Amino acid sequence: IMWEFRSMSFWRAVFAEFFGTMFFVFIGMGAATRFVSGPHYVLSVAFCFGLAGATIIQSIGHVSGGHINPAVTFAYLVSSQMSLFRAFFYVAAQMSGAVAGAAVLYGVTPGTMRGSLALNKLQPGISLGMATTVEVFLTLQLVVCIFAVTDDRRNGRLGSAALAIGFSITVGHLMGMYYTGAGMNPARSFAPAILTRNFINHWVYWVGPMIGGAVGALLYDFMLFPRMRGLSERLAILKGSRPPEDESQGDTQGEPIELKTQAL
Repeated sequence: IMWEFRSMSFWRAVFAEFFGTMFFVFIGMGAATRFVSGPHYVLSVAFCFGLAGATIIQSIGHVSGGHINPAVTFAYLVSSQMSLFRAFFYVAAQMSGAVAGAAVLYGVTPGTMRGSLALNKLQPGISLGMATTVEVFLTLQLVVCIFAVTDDRRNGRLGSAALAIGFSITVGHLMGMYYTGAGMNPARSFAPAILTRNFINHWVYWVGPMIGGAVGALLYDFMLFPRMRGLSERLAILKGSRPPEDESQGDTQGEPIELKTQAL
């Protein structure tokens, strides 16, 4: 723990998570304010969130990993790819960054439009169980995508990992907005709820993404592409007594990988 605490790169990574989540919420939620509504509303919001995510991940991925989502950080924790200490500070930075971004957006949005900032709400006929299941599946596909496109053991990676993750966010919104508003990210759901003082069914947007993130991590790391680590090694990484090491299968040099979680 102490080697991370004393590391300047650790604090740069924490700030990057604050910075990235702030702009992700500001831009994505800004597109969701209903200044103009119509048949293309869902499409524009989905692509704005997706492109914002891709841009931010490309910008800060080499600094912090570009999680900008507590569910993603939790998935990396479940996968024993980061310490509990780092995960705690990442989530704290993400939450405070999301609130900061939403607060700025709230301040520049006319009072008559501020109610639309509460994007996450259950659509008519959607029960709590249905909503939680949708959030689980949306976040699960996001985490599996993130783990797959940033796996440094993988040969033959083509294209941009950040863009692939952005499309995963877009796909989740294109489907999920018709059910739950497509949370997929507890920080971005929490921030507008604080400002609009609307916590109705808010637990769905924590329980669903966290379960989805954990299941996605376990599915990828134990079934799709297992990581050969013993229990003692995993516990050492979680305690922060050793950094996670690169695991390679074949030649993986020559391409930068976003969303690495080890100390830089």
